[in-house]
Amino acid sequence: MGELSGYRRSDGRWGVRNHVVVLPVRVAAAAAARAAVRGLPGAVVCEHDWNGASDDPDRDTVIRTLAGVAANPNVVRAIVVGVGGRDEEVPDLAVRLGGDVEYLTLAELRGTARAAEAVRPRVEEALRLARGQQREPMPLDALSVGLECGGSDALSGLTANPALGVASDRLVAAGATTILSEVPELVGAEQSLARRAVSPEVGRRIVELIAAFETDVRTLGVDVRGAQPTPGNIEGGLTTIEEKSLGAAKKAGDAPVSGVLAYGERPAVRGLHIMDTPGHDIESVVALAAGGCQLVAFTTGRGSPTGSPLLPVLKICTNSRTFRRLSDDIDLDAGVVLTGSETIASMGDRIYEALLRTAQGEPTSAERRGNREFALRRVARRSAPRSLVRVGA
Repeated sequence: MGELSGYRRSDGRWGVRNHVVVLPVRVAAAAAARAAVRGLPGAVVCEHDWNGASDDPDRDTVIRTLAGVAANPNVVRAIVVGVGGRDEEVPDLAVRLGGDVEYLTLAELRGTARAAEAVRPRVEEALRLARGQQREPMPLDALSVGLECGGSDALSGLTANPALGVASDRLVAAGATTILSEVPELVGAEQSLARRAVSPEVGRRIVELIAAFETDVRTLGVDVRGAQPTPGNIEGGLTTIEEKSLGAAKKAGDAPVSGVLAYGERPAVRGLHIMDTPGHDIESVVALAAGGCQLVAFTTGRGSPTGSPLLPVLKICTNSRTFRRLSDDIDLDAGVVLTGSETIASMGDRIYEALLRTAQGEPTSAERRGNREFALRRVARRSAPRSLVRVGA
């Protein structure tokens, strides 16, 4: 494929979509946000259930995540709707992250109905702005791709995941960024990943991150190594957590690991990174959006319809049976590796080309269906390394 094209933002970043987003800071502003975009094609709402309590131990993470979402390069403009109080932290941080942001509050506008009336013309103006922008030639090294999986089966580590690893390696070699998500899926693979770190410090952080997750789970009286794989994974043919984790890590190919990121943190350098996200697919994809990814490659064995309001999510199936059964929900069939019609390498090339076509504007199955799931991580990681929980990281 030749040159990419995208939407150049004022701070030099590039979007591969041009969304207008209405973002409520708290659940109390969600009704106003919904009403403001009703009947306006092209505008999306990132709705969630956070209530904004000042003593919420997850507050810093939520603020950073919402700000990162508002500043995602796929967003031409975000209209942030607060309630009052400290809600301005979200638009303030989003602007520092490079976002084009407008901010209104229910308190200033005296209620939900008036807020919706005030937000709507701003959404219409942003939509006109979006329609007036044209794609421009975009460098490949401006691309950031999230690496996600869901509904893994016994073939995940044999077909789709290693093929995605080939695509990830090609992207990294071209100067792009890829981000491996879902820490619970990496338990048992930490030493293998740490050996690929670009420095001893990054290797130490990989091991610490996964150890912190295990410690958190153990405080709840659960041995994660005994509780995994999940019942669904077992039905799919997985037998041990090591089998699951080593297979999941194959999504990251063989490239050096350049860094470890907090939930929703934006990478400071290009290359392959590991992000501290949970195994919950939707929460993980939201973190990738907050961290600046423009699209997500999502492997699945048992099927998953997960999409995103902001990011095209490209689904890659591990086996042909599920692909045929859920062909409307999945974009690529990596099960053909088993028949010999594709190799891991050639399937990886197909995934790479599909990612570039998606970046060029080709819609994914999740986009065509209108899957726009959005959820915030809500469990405080008190035992995580301090460097992984700061606001504005």
